[in-house]
Amino acid sequence: MEKYLKYTIYLNLIISALSSFMAFNLWGVDRNKAYIFVFLAVITLAMFLFRRHYYKKFQERKDNQK
Repeated sequence: MEKYLKYTIYLNLIISALSSFMAFNLWGVDRNKAYIFVFLAVITLAMFLFRRHYYKKFQERKDNQK
């Protein structure tokens, strides 16, 4: 299970990159949809940073217990 959690963190980074790409493509066509994708990109990037930080913190705690 822990092995899969390591990779799901990076799924947020992929979603953030795709949302940024979509926002860039939609910026000149439909500004309202572009804002939604910008918001999604920022939120998923924050989720990536948050989850990565706590994953590393829990790994250090687990390594120190051994």
